[in-house]
Amino acid sequence: MVGSRTLLLLLLAGCTLAGCTGSRATPDPDVQFGHRYNDPAPDGTHTVTITPLTEGETYRYYPATFESVIVRPAAFKPAVSADIQQVDVEVLIKGALPDACMELHAFVQERTANIITATLEMRRAQSTLCASVRRPYRFYVLLEGQYSAGHYTLRLNGQAVPFQIRSPAS
Repeated sequence: MVGSRTLLLLLLAGCTLAGCTGSRATPDPDVQFGHRYNDPAPDGTHTVTITPLTEGETYRYYPATFESVIVRPAAFKPAVSADIQQVDVEVLIKGALPDACMELHAFVQERTANIITATLEMRRAQSTLCASVRRPYRFYVLLEGQYSAGHYTLRLNGQAVPFQIRSPAS
């Protein structure tokens, strides 16, 4: 029969070998403000930007398709005064463009108190034939204004994405 002391030592040894002793998980770079991957990212997405229209071309416009939205607030800087601290907030949108010709067209945002209403559009030139190839993308955009600690909702193309800015003390 194994004594309780021996059992405790065996459990501690097993936990140590299994990596249970306070190992810290590496934070996901996708949640870090300002982080960018060189293309392609590990998840196979490519960074896209909004490009200018081609002169003389006619386009069709559509709501952009996306699979995930990650809100990434900047870290608070050390306080230099008693003013309310505010931070920048950026958004990482991941999705897939449905064909070889589709491109992002515009990101429009409007803020009312703690609700940010935004639309992301894509476009396709009418005069081109396009291969039906799905192109995974990532799109980074900085939200307008600054944000203090609190709860917010980003409504992107009708989808609600709640997020929180945590105070520097938390």
